[in-house]
Amino acid sequence: MNEKIYKIMTRSGIASLVMGIILLVTGIVTGILMIVHGVMLLRGKNEIIF
Repeated sequence: MNEKIYKIMTRSGIASLVMGIILLVTGIVTGILMIVHGVMLLRGKNEIIF
């Protein structure tokens, strides 16, 4: 009985760790893309004609 609970807790911990790593990487990539596109917009703002 204790082994079954231990296995469930281990799998849950591993799943949480994997999800945290995926979310961290996704956040970093999204932030970098936003910065790059923001720089592109700032560079091109002089070419905008209203």
